[in-house]
Amino acid sequence: MKTRNLLSTLSVLALTVLVLAGCKPNHKATAVTYQLPETADVVLYQVNPRVFASSNSLRAVTERLDSIQEMGANMIWIMPIYPIGEEKSKNSPYSIRDYKAIAPEFGTIDDLKELIEGAHERGMGVILDWVANHTAWDNVWLKEQGHTDWYTHDSLGNIVYPPQTDWTDVADLNYDNKDMRAAMIDAMKYWVKEVGVDGFRCDVADAVPADFWKDAISQLRKAAGSRKLLMLAEGKNPDNFTAGFNMNYAWDYLHELEEVFNHGARADVLFAADSAEYASIPRGKMKMRFTTNHDESAKNSPITNFGNERGSMAAFVAAIMMHGGPLIYGSQEVGYPRPINFFNYVNVDWSAKPELRDEYRMLMGIYNHYVDLFNINAEVIAHPDKDILMIERRNRTSEALVLVNVRKEHHEIELPTNWRNSTPTDVCTGNVDAIATQLNLQPYQYRILVKSR
Repeated sequence: MKTRNLLSTLSVLALTVLVLAGCKPNHKATAVTYQLPETADVVLYQVNPRVFASSNSLRAVTERLDSIQEMGANMIWIMPIYPIGEEKSKNSPYSIRDYKAIAPEFGTIDDLKELIEGAHERGMGVILDWVANHTAWDNVWLKEQGHTDWYTHDSLGNIVYPPQTDWTDVADLNYDNKDMRAAMIDAMKYWVKEVGVDGFRCDVADAVPADFWKDAISQLRKAAGSRKLLMLAEGKNPDNFTAGFNMNYAWDYLHELEEVFNHGARADVLFAADSAEYASIPRGKMKMRFTTNHDESAKNSPITNFGNERGSMAAFVAAIMMHGGPLIYGSQEVGYPRPINFFNYVNVDWSAKPELRDEYRMLMGIYNHYVDLFNINAEVIAHPDKDILMIERRNRTSEALVLVNVRKEHHEIELPTNWRNSTPTDVCTGNVDAIATQLNLQPYQYRILVKSR
């Protein structure tokens, strides 16, 4: 197979269209009939409103819902859209002045409701970012209601910012205070009951007591009635799941991925990282796998972080095809080449790199089309090698072989016995080709082969 420099060939585009068509509903769902996907089938797309527009960004996101759907997403996570603190401000969206309002920079409640309705019509859910660990210094709880006892104090009685951080623009909340806990849950219920959101991504979840999350999630699910909610913890503690979260972060897997691509670690360390992460969580729960998000992208573009554009795509395949839980951070699909500071507006050209956008669409189309092979339910079989990540996935009817060259040089790999002299489908090209006993992979090349059992 030739090096995958471009994906503009007719065969790949035709396959992309077919796979995407197979993933889309035959008709638009409505707000009434919309149902949240099962945890095992979730595909997240993260929206940083500040890369969509400098003002009225919720409307700009709504205008791009078709494009987000075509990316294969069935859940949209929107970063904080609440009014931002002005006292000691860094203009961070994670400095919340009012938990029950939307900043004019982003739009209005009606704009958000329209976005949610549009997403539901396309079979996608919407979760909001929730910041429960701290608030802005001029949050209404403190400035208008005078609840100083809702915050953490030092020995001199001064309210403090979160310990062991440099987050000087926010004030640390006191979870020993029952009234504050009740107010926090009440604010979360508002977005579920009055606005119709489908859950929350919870910021620095490990810094907030697990017993709070257990109470909050229980009350939120009751408030949602027959609707399901998706709860994603920005954390990696096992108690995220005993508290009721559906998903949390695969930070350890990302760290090992960077070690493999940037520091020459063996490709097969990723199997140990995967096994360790899933051994720590209950069956049916999921780790969110990613190569970038707003925090990572603030430091480096994934293209820079994984060597070059081809390296970024090889890393993405290694992340999402191992054990499910894929996330795309809005902007990575157009190959934005520089860091994105989410404290400010960044002008992203959504027409850039159409061949890269097609590649992400193709990969997520494959993931969705063969979701029973790539999500958390299918068997993962490790094939150790230092330069090629070789993942075998099996379910009752099919099996897949994912091969990812994690190096800048070409490498040859011996195929597993059950794949030698077979005729699988290369689902990246649509070709059905006989393979012998070995395959040669060009720098950062990947292949995804599928056959019936």
